[in-house]
Order: sequence, then C-alpha cells, then structure tokens
Amino acid sequence: MKIIPAIDLKEGRCVRLLKGDPGKQTVYSDSPGETALKWQEMGAKMLHVVDLDGAFDGKTANREAIKEIGESLDIPFQLGGGLREETSVKNAFELGASRIILGTAAVENMDFVEQMAVEFGPSILVGLDARDGKVAVKGWKEDTRITALELAGRLERAGVQEIIYTDIHRDGTLQGPNLEQVEELARNTRMSIIVSGGVSRLEDLVKIKELEHLGITGVIVGKALYSGSIDLKEALQLVNSSYSSGGEEDIK
Repeated sequence: MKIIPAIDLKEGRCVRLLKGDPGKQTVYSDSPGETALKWQEMGAKMLHVVDLDGAFDGKTANREAIKEIGESLDIPFQLGGGLREETSVKNAFELGASRIILGTAAVENMDFVEQMAVEFGPSILVGLDARDGKVAVKGWKEDTRITALELAGRLERAGVQEIIYTDIHRDGTLQGPNLEQVEELARNTRMSIIVSGGVSRLEDLVKIKELEHLGITGVIVGKALYSGSIDLKEALQLVNSSYSSGGEEDIK
C-alpha cells in the first residue's frame, strides 16, 4: 500500500482547503517544486497533485506549477483537476504527469472516460468524490444524485482499473477516513482503490492497511503531513513493516 503525499495547487501555491471550500484555505508554500522535492526526499514513491483552479474552472490553470513539480521530481506524480477532454489529458501527460485523474467527466461523459481507459489503460484513474454518499463534481461545488457505489459500478464497466475515493466531509478535517464507505466500495468492486480524506494519525494508516486485501492500493495524505500530525518517514516505515491485526500495540 502506497502513502501518497498530496499537493493542492491554487494560484501557483500549495494550499489545503477545508472540505473543498475555497473560502477556507491555508497556504503552505509558494514553491510547489520545493514541496514536491521535500516529499520525495522523505521517501515518497509517488505524489498526488490537484489543480484546484482547474477543477473549479474546467481547464488546466496551474500549468507552470505543474511543470515545476515535474522538473523537480525523479518519482512519478498523478494529476487531476479540470481534465475533461482528450486534449487536456494529453497536455497533462506532456507536463510530466504519469497518471491522470478524471473526475467530473465520469458523471458528464462516460464515453470519454471509457475512451481514455482504453487508450491509456492503468494510467487513467477516476476520482470518486462523495458528500453524504452522493457524488459531487466541478471542484465539489455541485452535488449529484448518483451514489458512490453506483458510479463505481459504471466506472468498472467502462474499464477503469483504479479509483480514488474521497469523503468530502472528512477532507482537510483530520477526523479520520470514512472506513465504512471504503470497505463497502472495496467489497463491491474489483477495481483498486486509493483512500483519501480525513487521515490524521498513524492509527488511521494501520486501519486502512488492514483493508489492503480488499484491493486498497494506496492512501493520500495531505493536511496531516503539512500540520506535522503525521511524519512521512515514520508512516512509510509503519506501512512497510509487519504488524499484527491488533495494530495499535505495534505502533506505540
């Protein structure tokens, strides 16, 4: 299971939003490249980059920051945010991304998602972002009536191999991930799942890793790393070591 540090870009800076609300923003760095390099040097094997302006506006906005990240890294990064047409997907690959995350397109244009999944295979992921169990789109500004489980089924039939599940109410809150929903998704799909939203402490990583046998391949960690409540080196050591099903005794 991979631990994937998150870098959210807004107006060229690294930020974190509370529950996706642009009005509740904390700026952590003016240098996305330096931030990316920091996580790489601490042992990360992949980064998760989101163009928040792109997600809100429907087109790539932080092009220079994304390019800076790509030029700083030796490890791969996955990129999402406003990638809703073939040209934008191909441009994202050209900026250095090794994997592309589709979001709104999965609700509005499943034919496009299927086309991208056929053309690029496992390099295409879909972000399944849910609020109260229902999928939200366009930078989480609009809610739909589609349940997370329903959309997961559609994505699997379209040939998508891996999804990123985010509980919007948990994102940026450090309240812990929605493991009940994660487990329900994992038991009802054959797709691999990356967990995102709410991870706040090492115990959360232990609990997520205990679901690894259901197809959990990674966990995205954002605010917990930036606030210092999780140390990346310690977290990587934890998930790469053996521990009993009791979990917490082994991390004390």
